[in-house]
Amino acid sequence: MQSCSVSVAVAACAAARSLGSASDGGDEEKKMAAGKASETEEDFPTLTAQERDSLAGIDSSLFGFQKLHEDGARTKALLMKAVRCYDSLILKAEGKVEPEVFCQLGHFNLLLEAYPKALSAYQRYYSLQSDYWKNAAFLYGLGMVYFHYNAFQWAIKAFQEVLYIDPGFSRAKEIHLRLGLMFKVNTDYESSLKHFQLALIDSNPCTLSKAEIQFHIAHLYEIQRYRAAKEAYESLLQTEDLPAQVKATTLQQLGWMHHTVEQLGDKASRDSYAIQCLQKSLEADPNSGQSWYFLGRCYSSIGKVQDAFISYRQSIDKSEASADTWCSIGVLYQQQNQPMDALQAYICAVQLDHSHAAAWMDLGTLYESCNQPHDAIKCYINATRSKACTNATMLTHRIKCLQVDSWATNPMQQPVPNWYLSPQKLQLLEQLRSNRASLKPPQLQMLEQLETQFTMMQQHQMRQNAAGGQVRPSFPNGPTANSLPSSNPSLHPTRPHLGPHRPLCPSQPLANGPVGLGAHGHSDSVSLPVGDSNISSNSSCSSSSSNNNQTGPTVLQKRSVPLVGSNTEGTTSHPHPPNSIAPPQSNHKVGHSNVTTPQQPPAHNHLPSPPSLPPSSTSSGAAPGVSATKDGNTAATLVTTSPSLGNGSSEGRAPSPLSSADGKVAQSDSLVCNTHLGEEGKVAEGGEKQSLSADNPRLSALLAGRVEEGDRKTEGTVSTTSPNKVNNIHPAGLPSTPNTQESSAASSPVSVISTATPSPKSLEHTQIGSHSPATPITTTPAINGNGKGGISEDSQSPLKAEPPAVTSLKATPPHGSSSSSSSSSSSVSIYPSSTDVLKACRNLGKNGLSNSSILLDKCPPPRLPPPPTPALPKDKLNPPTPSIYLENKRDAFFPPLHQFCTNPSNPVTVIRGLAGALKLDLGLFSTKTLVEANPEHLVEVWTQLSQPADENWDVTGTKKMWRCESARAHTTIAKYAQYQAASFQESLREENEKKALKEPCDTDVVRKRRGPLKHIKFGTNIDVSDERKWKQQLQELSKLPAFARVVSAGNLLSHVGHTILGMNTVQLYMKVPGSRIAGHQEHNNFCAVNINIGPGDCEWFAVPEAYWGVMSNFCEKNNINFLMGSWWPNLEDLYEADVPVYRFIQRPGDLVWLNTGTVHWVQAIGWCNNIAWNVGPLTAHQYKLAVERYEWNKLQSVKSMVPMVHLSWNMARNIKVSDHKLFEMIKYCLLRTLKQCQWVKEALATAGKETVLRNRTRDEPAHYCTICEVEVFNLLFVRRELLSKKQYVVHCQDCARKGSATLDDFVVLEQHRMEDLMQVYDQFALAPPLHSSSS
Repeated sequence: MQSCSVSVAVAACAAARSLGSASDGGDEEKKMAAGKASETEEDFPTLTAQERDSLAGIDSSLFGFQKLHEDGARTKALLMKAVRCYDSLILKAEGKVEPEVFCQLGHFNLLLEAYPKALSAYQRYYSLQSDYWKNAAFLYGLGMVYFHYNAFQWAIKAFQEVLYIDPGFSRAKEIHLRLGLMFKVNTDYESSLKHFQLALIDSNPCTLSKAEIQFHIAHLYEIQRYRAAKEAYESLLQTEDLPAQVKATTLQQLGWMHHTVEQLGDKASRDSYAIQCLQKSLEADPNSGQSWYFLGRCYSSIGKVQDAFISYRQSIDKSEASADTWCSIGVLYQQQNQPMDALQAYICAVQLDHSHAAAWMDLGTLYESCNQPHDAIKCYINATRSKACTNATMLTHRIKCLQVDSWATNPMQQPVPNWYLSPQKLQLLEQLRSNRASLKPPQLQMLEQLETQFTMMQQHQMRQNAAGGQVRPSFPNGPTANSLPSSNPSLHPTRPHLGPHRPLCPSQPLANGPVGLGAHGHSDSVSLPVGDSNISSNSSCSSSSSNNNQTGPTVLQKRSVPLVGSNTEGTTSHPHPPNSIAPPQSNHKVGHSNVTTPQQPPAHNHLPSPPSLPPSSTSSGAAPGVSATKDGNTAATLVTTSPSLGNGSSEGRAPSPLSSADGKVAQSDSLVCNTHLGEEGKVAEGGEKQSLSADNPRLSALLAGRVEEGDRKTEGTVSTTSPNKVNNIHPAGLPSTPNTQESSAASSPVSVISTATPSPKSLEHTQIGSHSPATPITTTPAINGNGKGGISEDSQSPLKAEPPAVTSLKATPPHGSSSSSSSSSSSVSIYPSSTDVLKACRNLGKNGLSNSSILLDKCPPPRLPPPPTPALPKDKLNPPTPSIYLENKRDAFFPPLHQFCTNPSNPVTVIRGLAGALKLDLGLFSTKTLVEANPEHLVEVWTQLSQPADENWDVTGTKKMWRCESARAHTTIAKYAQYQAASFQESLREENEKKALKEPCDTDVVRKRRGPLKHIKFGTNIDVSDERKWKQQLQELSKLPAFARVVSAGNLLSHVGHTILGMNTVQLYMKVPGSRIAGHQEHNNFCAVNINIGPGDCEWFAVPEAYWGVMSNFCEKNNINFLMGSWWPNLEDLYEADVPVYRFIQRPGDLVWLNTGTVHWVQAIGWCNNIAWNVGPLTAHQYKLAVERYEWNKLQSVKSMVPMVHLSWNMARNIKVSDHKLFEMIKYCLLRTLKQCQWVKEALATAGKETVLRNRTRDEPAHYCTICEVEVFNLLFVRRELLSKKQYVVHCQDCARKGSATLDDFVVLEQHRMEDLMQVYDQFALAPPLHSSSS
């Protein structure tokens, strides 16, 4: 660690020495001319001793806190001189300098905001310094550079590593703040909330005020916990000296939440309160276009049309163009029976945001009401193409109805050839195409025939159009090229009354649209007639930068669009590029919708309700080309309220939303919640510059279906190509010297991360290295990585990779000798006695600020393992699941059964017929018995969508996805049993009805995948650990063989010493068909036992532990937290990535043994109950993977359910270990924690703090830090005032010091005497191996 602590001084001295020797020169230099000498002196400046001393205290931690543009002119000049000095040194030495020089050069350039140079220098340091990960300042600086470039994926990794190697890092609060912002953008709201809370409790300074952090926390509550959000907002408003911008944004959010959330009271009182809040918000910030827009929505909902118009006009004046505002204006006009004005407003909306589903839908409804069905069809098709469209199925149905009607009501049109596809056949073609992979041979033949017919039909249509003829439109895939609808004279051209001095729509609309409504979406829609059903456009805005292929019809003659795009009186406004990010998307419905049919006069002065934006619509910061969210709640991204996150002026004033005080574009490092990346550059270059009019070729192409290739950005492009561009941001890849001073412009009162900064895309063209410092390749084995990387030949399964020979989480102690990689998994030199251990750590880290696991251990932070190599052939990706059939009790207790199950080569084993062989009475766990035993016992209920086991669709049934959400609630066993029985009866009734109808089975598969999916309820996590309630059931499980029992001497979890619900206790699951347990690994990679009680079956999917890194990457690409999120893998993705998947059926009485670390997901096929628990085999492989996950959880700020340090000490007390590998790993864990305890005690003694002995009680659980949730062993930091109340709110040392630097507010409780720990350590020795007796 010395290299880290003195790197600054070493760098300065090394540079000075090198430069000094260069200036002294040799004989040849003395012969040079005086002029040449002076030139050399100027080119190669030197640093004085005083300057070197000043530079020694400068590193990346000053970024954002050193005001170089104000009072730091001298420091800035010094930094610039140092950069010239270091550059000349590197140039003269031809790059052969100490790595610290590059690290320090990176710090200097970062402070000077020369991000490309900083990135280059950091990359050189990374490539030269093998133990770069020990340098927290380097990782922090690198994370800041990534953050600047919106490369959140890599910034998150860098920041997490800083906190892992040094939890007490001086800028830990700043890291938590930025992690909170990035996770918020990535829609990982739980992680975001945790980091904001960690930032809030830290008393150190950071670039956001306490009030601003509190706002973000309240805003995250708004996603589901509305009452908590309301209380948090109102509490924040009571804060003294609350900055005006924070106050305005808080009132804005509070008001809009009351308008949209029904749970907060009756509509009248909510709307009244909402209007009050929004008016107060405008008093605090009169220039907030978003607040004016929200106020207009509120007025519209209560029928105050004129007030709504005035508010919308103010919104346009304040915030320039907004698709949401124009859409709302269109709805008002349509409700006032002014269709021409409505038409022009809708056109403005879709021109500003091509993927605005609500505007397309409303425009379609307008056309339909004016008897222009062909144009309505085109609009509806565009609405369904938008990712924000939430009722695509109903719209598709409406499109088909209109197509049928158009044929029936237009007999005078040119007859359609008989080989044209009918709407029914077009629908069948679409369904067959979407399910091509699973079609049977007859269906494939039908698909080929239909595609041929469809191609002929398209060619015929094109010929007809070219010849001036017109064929009846069918629009199966959108409007055909050049199909411009005729205008309808029935639309009366009435001008919108928004004032004569401002055109309705800017003459130069943005290619990627303005920042629209984000968190609550937009849905000002007029009704859509579909028979008797009313459809409101429950859709939200998504940025058109992510989808520019929306097309629609041109509607009017030239004379009917005089105000759209033509320069009338006044000056046309030119909107600024959007680059703000919206807050998390609340999942509540926004507003209310009373829908009227367009054929009748609409209900006067009413606006339908906008629903919330689905979480998936908020793009990850790592996905270029996608507007992370549209800032409908500017509140969400409260930032310009705060000082800039970068260097420079950080005064309390809020910069202008569009420019800084000096008129330049706002700096890129202002605080952000959102971002546009990558592809945005393309869109901006190729954006529309022409005015919007009927004779505009660009607009005609847009509305007729012609979209230039440069603007085509399909969903696939965004989801696959874009993230790669971000992933390619390597320190070696230097941006082409971008102008960082003009990097972005904020377009909302929220802080913004540079949007127009050189995008990561610009880095890939000059890329030199192939690995980012965030994920470097090292020679040490990766966490959970396969040491050999190959597949053993003698295995019985295609994936028999042996466990790694060396674990990356083991390391050589300071004076231990390292051994080769072929040695035991923990090749460390163990100290001979505890006395030597304590002697070795004396005088180390007396300030008590060292990390608990890394500083002494010399091991890098854990990283995802690469996939095993070589990749498996495609025919090996569906391996047979190892299955063992038991005939009698002797088979169940046969020792090789245990060995087979725990063999790492077998990720999962199915033991068939176990219940019969052991005569287990499974009826004790049947629903009937459970109701009789404990009818009021608590059941957690997950509401899920019923769908095929190998697929996962969104709620509309139109798009496959990984995210698999479940709504949580609670009930009782008796009530769930009633639901289970009712579900069975309903299924029988439906089956009988189907038999009566005798529907053809060929289309059943297709039909399952379309349309809204049915909701089901899954009863889960039912605790059956109480022996008083479940005595019979638990006794029955004692019949199992020892290795599979809940409690046994050979089960690691039996030595924890306290209950861990669901792990060392039994849990019950009550299921109906379709009930899902989403993808996951067991806590801390422990093994699991699962028995199906019946009567129905379950289908299982399992992936070997070696591929968990691949699974984690898939989750990251889909914006899902691998450890904490809910996900259901797409099998096609896994097979494409060469990931093998075990797939099998678990029948009643079958036991499934999940081996260590196996990734799995399960779905019930029938009605059944299951029981499950975890087991920890006493093997080195199990312990190693448990510790690795323990460390990985620490890196990811996730709580480990198994306290591995506490467990290791209990194992040392209770177990004799004969396995050398397991012994060394446990001994090393004891060594590490023993040193840490001594270290902390000495630091406390030095500071004059005494510990209070408080022995552990029987069954006392292990302790975790209340703040960061890491395990706290032996020395517990407890707040003094709570201790007097006998409330043990435990803190770790780092969190305690953040709250109280001198620990004056804390008492330190000691649970074990050091003498006792030393005795346990010394007595834990390797036991002689047991000779196995024949059985």
